[in-house]
Amino acid sequence: MKSGELRVPTAIAVTSADMALPAQDERTMPAVVLSGLDRKPLDHALTEIHTLTEQYGYLVVVCSQATPEPVVRRLHTLRSLLESDRIALFRPELPPLGIAVLARQLRQLASCDLSPGLLASAGRLLTHYIHAGAVLGSVAKLDRVPVGLKAHARSWVPGSQFAVVAHPEPQLVKVTPDATLKGPEFSTWMLVAKGQLQSEWAAGLGTQWSVHGLRETPLPAESPLWWGTGRLVEFCSYLADLSVLYQLVTSVRQTTCHWCGLDVIGDRCVFCSATPPPAHEPAAPRALEQRAPA
Repeated sequence: MKSGELRVPTAIAVTSADMALPAQDERTMPAVVLSGLDRKPLDHALTEIHTLTEQYGYLVVVCSQATPEPVVRRLHTLRSLLESDRIALFRPELPPLGIAVLARQLRQLASCDLSPGLLASAGRLLTHYIHAGAVLGSVAKLDRVPVGLKAHARSWVPGSQFAVVAHPEPQLVKVTPDATLKGPEFSTWMLVAKGQLQSEWAAGLGTQWSVHGLRETPLPAESPLWWGTGRLVEFCSYLADLSVLYQLVTSVRQTTCHWCGLDVIGDRCVFCSATPPPAHEPAAPRALEQRAPA
């Protein structure tokens, strides 16, 4: 980039408005909301994505494993039609509320001097610092976390509730006054989204985990599908301070993608999906052929 040239932040996109959380601080960039992509005519959606890549240069779309498949297929189709390595589709195995939190963290970092490749691959790094779970009224249809037969049986008992951590380490306990879940070993904030379940247990968990504070937000529409029930209270603890997020991202080793040339973190480029070429050992020197003199 030339000296004095205005840098347009890389766009961080979500697939529905309820995944665009309110700004964490005054520097947090707005989310690009790609709502209804699968319901729009293909040429209209193509124009929308093309305009965004021309405006921002790079587009990182963050969506959950519960995002409707027609939306995901449309995103892949648009990326293929544009033949663009400037569009990254990132679907980490986080519950929907965790996805929304991660997208907001990337929106915070988008205001910094990070290159598009580093910003996109920062998502993989930051997932390790997100603790995401829920209090559920039933685990009968939960397939994201291992559920034992005893828990399945208890799930049919009226009034039973279960506390589950899906990430970073699966945990499941029956909710009792003295039930606990292993939490982060660093200071976090907690976000809580209430569905069709009356429970204050998640707020008490925030006290157990010594969070800085607890905020509430509406439950993402994808959460009931991800958790297998609408009777839930979803929670997520996360790092909120921009300086901490920036230090995490800039303190790890960076490499250059051998295919598209972007600076990245880790062993796979989020934009072009290239991995480092295998290291080849030098070939053994060939033996000289014995030739008869001419």
